[in-house]
Amino acid sequence: MKDYDDKEPTFEIDEEAERESDREHSVDDETLLDVETVDDEQAGKDEDGFGLVPRGEKLPTNLFIIPLKDFVVFPGLMMPIQLTTARAQKTVEQARTQSEYIGFLTSKDSDRDPEDAADLFKTGTLARVAKVLNLPDGSISILIQGLRRFKLRRFLRKKPYFIARVKYLEDIIDRGDELEALSRTVKSLALKLVKNSDIFGEEFNSVLGNMDGPKTIADFTAAYFVREFNERQKLLDIDLVNERLSLVAEILTREVDLMEIGMKIQQQIRDKIETSQREFFLREQVKAIREELGESLDEQALEEEKYRKAIAEAQMPEEAEKKAEVELDRLKRMAMESAESAVIRTYLDWLTSLPWARGTEDNEDITDAEKTLDKDHHGLKEVKARVIEFLSVRKLKPDHRGSIICFAGPPGTGKTSLGRSIAAALGRKFLRISLGGIRDEAEIRGHRRTYIGAMPGRIIQGLKQVDSNNPVFMLDEIDKLGADFRGDPSSALLEALDPEQNENFSDHYIETPFDLSRTMFITTANNLSTVPAPLLDRMEVIELNGYTQEEKSAIARQYLIPRQIVAHGLKTAQFKVSDAAIRTLISGYTREAGVRGLEKAIAKIARKTAAKIAKKPSYKASISKANMETFLGPAVYYNELRARVHSPGVAVGLAWTPVGGEILFIESLMISNRKAGLQITGKLGEVMVESARIALSVVKANAREFEIDPEIFENAELHIHVPSGAIPKDGPSAGITLAVSLISLFKGVRMRQRVAMTGELTLTGKVLPVGGVRDKILAARRAGIREIILPALNKSALEEVPEDLQEGLTFHFVDRFKEVIALVF
Repeated sequence: MKDYDDKEPTFEIDEEAERESDREHSVDDETLLDVETVDDEQAGKDEDGFGLVPRGEKLPTNLFIIPLKDFVVFPGLMMPIQLTTARAQKTVEQARTQSEYIGFLTSKDSDRDPEDAADLFKTGTLARVAKVLNLPDGSISILIQGLRRFKLRRFLRKKPYFIARVKYLEDIIDRGDELEALSRTVKSLALKLVKNSDIFGEEFNSVLGNMDGPKTIADFTAAYFVREFNERQKLLDIDLVNERLSLVAEILTREVDLMEIGMKIQQQIRDKIETSQREFFLREQVKAIREELGESLDEQALEEEKYRKAIAEAQMPEEAEKKAEVELDRLKRMAMESAESAVIRTYLDWLTSLPWARGTEDNEDITDAEKTLDKDHHGLKEVKARVIEFLSVRKLKPDHRGSIICFAGPPGTGKTSLGRSIAAALGRKFLRISLGGIRDEAEIRGHRRTYIGAMPGRIIQGLKQVDSNNPVFMLDEIDKLGADFRGDPSSALLEALDPEQNENFSDHYIETPFDLSRTMFITTANNLSTVPAPLLDRMEVIELNGYTQEEKSAIARQYLIPRQIVAHGLKTAQFKVSDAAIRTLISGYTREAGVRGLEKAIAKIARKTAAKIAKKPSYKASISKANMETFLGPAVYYNELRARVHSPGVAVGLAWTPVGGEILFIESLMISNRKAGLQITGKLGEVMVESARIALSVVKANAREFEIDPEIFENAELHIHVPSGAIPKDGPSAGITLAVSLISLFKGVRMRQRVAMTGELTLTGKVLPVGGVRDKILAARRAGIREIILPALNKSALEEVPEDLQEGLTFHFVDRFKEVIALVF
């Protein structure tokens, strides 16, 4: 017999060594297995009080092994095990001819039979077979008593059954208060599980109550109260009883928590069931009372008839009608009180109330439509012409799909009110939804019916609200759509705003296509740069530029003042505003592309007038330029040109913003006896900062040509500032203005008064075209500019600017920066 040392066993089987072991440990040998004697300390009653192995008993070091699936045997416990495999039955039969002991190891994979030591856990339990029973189905049941833990060293034989050499393990106990506390905690947790579970019988209470000894408590609770076999195996591996108890306490604590949560859930379900049963009995009693009174009604039959009539009247497409019929058949088979039936009823209500075939007749009188547009809005010739074109084409070809119109322009220019006028001119209903701040795709397409509280998206809701399938549908503030983890609403709008697709628009809630091709969609935006390109591609953009002072005066006289007179309960005779007062309001109290601020100022004067009339009914207000400060206080705005362009280093540019054109003052300063450098301030974007660097490079490279001493750059720090410092600015159109500011500083010469410029500057001195020309011209007129310098390539853009807007202005078109210098100094 070979002597094995105590090193960690290896599971690689040497074929020659296995054959030698087979010869040494032949099964038919009379002295099959080696044994080791149990000494006095190991035998007899241990500290837990169990006499598992008699004193002087000899335990075999080579054991017959039976693998178990999803089951772990613990020492000290008597338990039955049913064996169904032929190998296990043969192992028991052969083992009992040699000894009453068998080793049990747990298989790592419960889905297949183990073939080698690597398929089994290393720690197992030696057990004594007390009884064997043959069962009718051919399997056998054995009653075993667990005795000792052992460690698998190596397999000596694998066929036709397992024989292995093992080493017996000792349980280590660290006595102390902590051990006693752990034992009590584990017993308490086990008793709580027994008390609140139907799995364990009353005998567990008595067993746990009388149980003593930490090892016994640990093994008993691990065997009966730990559910996962991997955790039971982990407990069997632990030699230190204190650690074993601690892990058992952790597992049982988790089980108790899960049990308490389960009990809470069961109680909630029980309460709901009791409530439902009570409601059912009450309804049955009401039904019986009605029958006694002769008032019995078949509510479900009446409801079915109601929905069938609604489906027929809705004139749905064939696909939608089939969907409605299917849902109605489902509703018939359900109890009226069920939650699912309420969901189906809500769905049918939506489906039957949509305007599948209901719409309004278009006004085909083109002259009448023109009058309506002219009555509601001043100017806007291009926009009105586009609407008339739409009406004309629709008159000639009624099924023409047309395109989606997008009104783009600064706030207050009448984009939303123009949509109302278009609806009135067409004779259609008007519907408006604001898209600003919407971040959830479901707001557009709706929610699936599987969600609680699901409903259609904004488009379907709006069509139901106006009860028409061909309204003028305004999607306001499309440039302010958001996107986050809930989806991208702009992507959901692609289908709705595509004339080639929207005849089959799909809402997640309705789950059947709805034809949007007859709906006239109009969108509005302040800034087209934030509108996604695929969405912008589906729209025809019509720009609404800012109003001139003359246009604002006309709008105030024709629309704003009469509207505020009515809004504040005044009479025309009580509220007179002179033309000079209106011009003062526009130039001194508002500075905007639209007329919203102007209307607010008029409303403020109307409120003060109403307050005075309320005190003195005979009072009549006559607002003039002289008494304007009485109503509104000192003027807010003034002509900045004289105040700002008073020293060298200041240049006047023109800029475009989402709220209209603006005058841009660029200031340059030189600090002598400092290290050469460039400092740029004014909350500028990357493009504008690059424009400033380009401007400086152009000036340096052409210093002698501009009559500037090149040495001035070597010992001076330059600082460029663009007021107002709190407003973000970006873009390349201030390139020539930055260069002019620097040349003015270096030469010590002021630029000419009432001259403004815009254009992108390149390193070669070329002036490139820019955008927003009309808005920039408006801003120049408001500021009192008389001459405007524009890139030569922008000359064609000037042709689109109305002649009345160009009146009083001189335009200079330049191709090279040298031409700019000749014009401004």
